[in-house]
Parts: sequence; C-alpha cells; structure tokens
Amino acid sequence: MTKNEKFMRKAIALSIKNIENGGGPFGAVIVKDGKIVATGVNRVTANNDPTAHAEVSAIRKAAKKLGTYDLSGCEIYTSCEPCPMCLGAVYWARLDKMYYGNNKSDAKDIGFDDSFIYDEIALDPMQRSVKTIQLLPKEAIKAFEAWTNKEDKIEY
Repeated sequence: MTKNEKFMRKAIALSIKNIENGGGPFGAVIVKDGKIVATGVNRVTANNDPTAHAEVSAIRKAAKKLGTYDLSGCEIYTSCEPCPMCLGAVYWARLDKMYYGNNKSDAKDIGFDDSFIYDEIALDPMQRSVKTIQLLPKEAIKAFEAWTNKEDKIEY
C-alpha cells in the first residue's frame, strides 16, 4: 500500500464512520511531510452549519494547528471530489495537491448535486436564482480604498 493510498483510506474510513455518527458521507485528511495534520468530516446537519463540510473542517483545523492561513506544503485527501465551496477553500488555503475518491457524478447519484451552483456562478448576478441586488457600492468601496492605502497589511 502506498502512502497516498493510506491517507485516502483514512479519508474514506472517516466518511463511513461519520455516517454512523449522524453526519454525511464525507471525510478529509490534510497531510504535511508525510504526517496527518488534521482531519474533517461532514457535520452539516449534525451541527446545523451549511459550511461544515469535511474539507472546510479539515482546512480550518490544519490552519489552526499550523498557525497559518497558507497551507502550502500540504496535501488534502478527500473521500469525494469537492463541492464548489470546498474547492474554493482548497485554492484559498494554497494546498499543493488534492486527491479524491468518489467524483461529483457519484455524489449527484446519491443526492449531493452541486451542478446548479456551477451553473449559477456562470450567470450574471442579476440572473441568479438567489435574488441579488448591489447596494451602497460608493460606501462599500471605502473599505477597499482603506485596504489599498494600508501600508502594514498582510496580503493573502
């Protein structure tokens, strides 16, 4: 068994165990230098938190443990190809590599269909199914101007 298979099997085992514990069928493992830094499972319904996906949970734990928002040098093993939110989190966390087990079609087949989100992203904001209205842009831009002018900011 390769190290990659070992970590993927851990993510899969977490996903199966999580079902037994009242969560969804998703698990994730973050690895740095050949060692597990953090794990996460889907606790959306258990915690009443729509962002409590396995990947996001693992990323949050890894960042806290490592004391950084930049997870360069880490890899994520996830039992399923990430949804759009989790995929965004993988990119924002700057993970070096991602391995996944099930794909998004497998997820769709059991009722976890994210295709509507990909479709919505491509639309003009005013055409999306969630009513979207830009409000007070001339006031909101002041925060961006303050950020632009801040000399001691930590860019991320």
